[in-house]
Amino acid sequence: MLIDYTLGGVVTVFLLVYLTHAVVRPERF
Repeated sequence: MLIDYTLGGVVTVFLLVYLTHAVVRPERF
């Protein structure tokens, strides 16, 4: 079950970083 938590954490962090980047630099979207 550790792999499930690891993948979930990686996906969550990636989404948070992507959304933050989209908000900080909206001219690229």
